[in-house]
Amino acid sequence: MRIVLFTALIMLFNGLLGYLTNLPEDVGLDVSDGKLNSLSYAPFREGQSPLTEEFSTPEQIDEDLRLLAGKTHTIRTYASALGLKVIPELARKHGLKMIQGAWIGYVDKDIPKELDELVYAANTYPDVVKRVIVGNEVLLRGERTPEELVKYIREVKKRVKQPVSYADVWSMYMKYPGLIKEVDFITIHILPYWEDEPIPVENAPAHIERIYKQVREEAERIAPGKPILIGESGWPSEGRQRGWAIPSVVNEAAFIRGLLKVAADNHFDVNIVEAFNQSWKSELEGVVGANWGLFSVDRKEIFPLTGKVYENAKWFDQFLITSLIMALVVCCHAKKLQNLPSLKVAAFLIFVQVLCALLVFQADKTWYTSYDDWQRTKAVLIALLNIAVAGFVIHRASNLLTGAETKKTVITALDAFYLIVIALSLYKTYLLAVDGRYVSFPFELAVIPIAGLLGLACMRCLVDRVALSNLDFNRLIGRNPANNQRNKHIGWLMLFYAAGLAVGETKAFMVGRDFILAYPDVGERLVWATTFALTNCQMLGWLACLVILALSLLVKTKLG
Repeated sequence: MRIVLFTALIMLFNGLLGYLTNLPEDVGLDVSDGKLNSLSYAPFREGQSPLTEEFSTPEQIDEDLRLLAGKTHTIRTYASALGLKVIPELARKHGLKMIQGAWIGYVDKDIPKELDELVYAANTYPDVVKRVIVGNEVLLRGERTPEELVKYIREVKKRVKQPVSYADVWSMYMKYPGLIKEVDFITIHILPYWEDEPIPVENAPAHIERIYKQVREEAERIAPGKPILIGESGWPSEGRQRGWAIPSVVNEAAFIRGLLKVAADNHFDVNIVEAFNQSWKSELEGVVGANWGLFSVDRKEIFPLTGKVYENAKWFDQFLITSLIMALVVCCHAKKLQNLPSLKVAAFLIFVQVLCALLVFQADKTWYTSYDDWQRTKAVLIALLNIAVAGFVIHRASNLLTGAETKKTVITALDAFYLIVIALSLYKTYLLAVDGRYVSFPFELAVIPIAGLLGLACMRCLVDRVALSNLDFNRLIGRNPANNQRNKHIGWLMLFYAAGLAVGETKAFMVGRDFILAYPDVGERLVWATTFALTNCQMLGWLACLVILALSLLVKTKLG
């Protein structure tokens, strides 16, 4: 009964903690009538991609536009040919207006068909297609020269009656001001998260206002009175932190509502990116690139445009699953625990609860951010690795508390699993250090093994009444002393990789074009680049993971 009572209390505390940390949050003023002025729309679902030319069916697009008709007055598209020809007709059916786009890429033979389809849609559905955009970030990607782009813009202007524009990040219009004369309206993308100097979400609306006025000033000098459309602005709900820009559901909702307030106050014309999460982008831009939507890839609302917002709406389901796993683990160990003092029983149960909660949370998040069979296979393998580590660590902890001997096979397996975790952590750290722009910090690999290490340390301290500084983590896990030299080399290698990650993150800021313009003095630029890198909470968390794993290999015992 004592074990049952302790287990129930710990579960209740976990549930209370989950409830208090996932209360709905106020993210600003509601969107007027719950509908946006304009919203980017790409119809791709899971398994579909423009890269492989696998497109949505007309029925699926019809479902999408029926859903979006309740969220926006206008949709912006990026291409007109192939599987996207039906969009204007279906938009008319659902009462939506369009900013129709033509995709200009590096393949010459595709461009005439794209332009023809754009012209056809604009001339056939003039009541639906109100503006057209020729090309999207072509100059940013370096796929076309400004001269080639101007040729396409002029061609379309001769063939349609609607205003014609080109869309790119705002700095491209500053770099090529001649484009301002060529377009009927200026379309700029302002994405504070992706700026070379990332903007925190609370400062993002003010940043957009400043950039808009900067572009407005340049436009007035060249072509007075020319309209400006903010063609893309948004915030990711998942992915890696950049500087002080943190992806989250609450931040995405707060950004959109803050942006719309600034737009209303200043009479800005704004299109939000985007309607649906785009799973295919994960191949190019990682987790963060796939998560800019109001809806998930399976068309479930991520957050509302009115009312309060939950960061983790699934917390209660996770709590129930965690409690079930906890109950199963306790049942397996109850007999061993029944003769232990209450303090040791409570410590063991808290340790098990922490591991179970982390396991469920990380498994759910990894699965949610996996978008194809290979990514899901990796997610399952990581979950199995974490289950194995957690299982062996819990077994080891119960033996430490009861004084039972841990079998050599268990110790060997536990050591092997930790080496696998370390190897995978080094690999991901290398990717982050070399080119980590689109690489998420892999907490799913290390959080449970590290919680296991720290939990075992606490159990050992509880049993032997020694300080943490006097613990030998190799002996704690039960590693073979003959491998101490190997472990020492691996530990120092992990610290070297941790330092390399800090350098790599700093360098990524140092070489940014706009970052260089903002801080032309190398010394000042280095200070700010280092500041942005070393105040990134996700990076600091991952560095802590690496250091703890390294120290578990390097720290020697002071016990006899």
